[in-house]
Amino acid sequence: MLTRADSTSTDIAALMADMGARAKAASRPLAIASTDQKNAALAAMADAIEAGCADILAANDVDMEAAGKTDLTPAFKDRLKLTEDRVQAMADGIRAIAELADPVSSVIAAWDRPNGLKIERVRTPLGVIGVIYESRPNVTADAGALCLKAGNAVILRGGSDSANSSRAIHACLVQGLEAADLPADAIQLVPVTDRAAVGELLSGLNGTVDVIVPRGGRGLVERVQTDARVPVFAHLEGVCHVYIDRSADLEMAKSIAVNAKMRRTGICGAAETLLVDRAVAETHLVPILEALHAAGCETRGDAAVCKLWPKATPATEADWYSEYLGPIITAGLVDGIDDAIEHIATHSSSHTEAVIAEDETVVEKFFTQVDSAILLHNASTQFADGGEFGMGAEIGIATGKMHARGPVGVEQLTSFKYRVHGTGQIRP
Repeated sequence: MLTRADSTSTDIAALMADMGARAKAASRPLAIASTDQKNAALAAMADAIEAGCADILAANDVDMEAAGKTDLTPAFKDRLKLTEDRVQAMADGIRAIAELADPVSSVIAAWDRPNGLKIERVRTPLGVIGVIYESRPNVTADAGALCLKAGNAVILRGGSDSANSSRAIHACLVQGLEAADLPADAIQLVPVTDRAAVGELLSGLNGTVDVIVPRGGRGLVERVQTDARVPVFAHLEGVCHVYIDRSADLEMAKSIAVNAKMRRTGICGAAETLLVDRAVAETHLVPILEALHAAGCETRGDAAVCKLWPKATPATEADWYSEYLGPIITAGLVDGIDDAIEHIATHSSSHTEAVIAEDETVVEKFFTQVDSAILLHNASTQFADGGEFGMGAEIGIATGKMHARGPVGVEQLTSFKYRVHGTGQIRP
């Protein structure tokens, strides 16, 4: 593994250009590979990950030991950490992807024209996808498998903190490709940690890269959005809200609020802001905040929250826009559903929002007027996950509005083309 120190002797531009060319070459046979061949590769990948669990964990131990000597946050280290269960989850996720319907060549729509032309819109692979991610080594498996199922070649650029873990996982993916007689270059891992490689990937590698998917913190995503010369499926950050309506069942509200915040605080679907209808402040607010407090969560509240629950510390303006990725939540009182919608429109990152309510009118208004990628009713924001959506896995949650939005799974990793069947028609 080359590092920043020894990459000075390496021509990063040439290295990356070569990876792009090889990925482009691999994308052509991959685009026409049969479903059975792709599924065979995925099955072999899952088997290799299970068989290589000890090696993957040993590599992760090296990464974790290095991380322990840094000031990385607990949330970052949690995302970096692999266990036997998490390795097994990677293998299970790949098998779940294999069980999905193959999107390639599926007919999205079909219609006949008065002149007898028969038109079909069918799914096609995007081509070559560049995936740039930070500490999550499981993204190596998820992204590689998803891109393969959708008929795309992929260039993976993981974070330096997870370099050893990602390399061990990638070796298993290559074993799967080779077992199914698919090109090993279909899934490549950038072998250097020098950040210059990211810049080259964002350039599009001489036109060989068709789309970039970033998965990481604001700094990474903003750099990708600013510097990329190819389309980007952007996942900025998860400033996710839970709104407790006056019609909410209190016990349900407590359970969902605690799970949405505390199940795993370091994921993008973790709730960061709690909004409570002022009409039930006396009955709902304190029990919910006490439940969060008992689970180890710190609360930062507006003036009304701090008055009703003195354990809260006053929230700053920045808190309402913060993705804490830790056991902290910002809480505020709002004047019903309209005020909650206005607050979310102002402060949300358009990722995921939840409404806890029994009033169907409130739910309908929330679903109609809140413009985020994922909206939930009476369920935890932690369900904002491609696996939970039945997609097998995801590369990330896209918060933009173009092409892909929400969990980016196999269907979102395809484009489309039109097939037009005629019987000799000419245009007058």
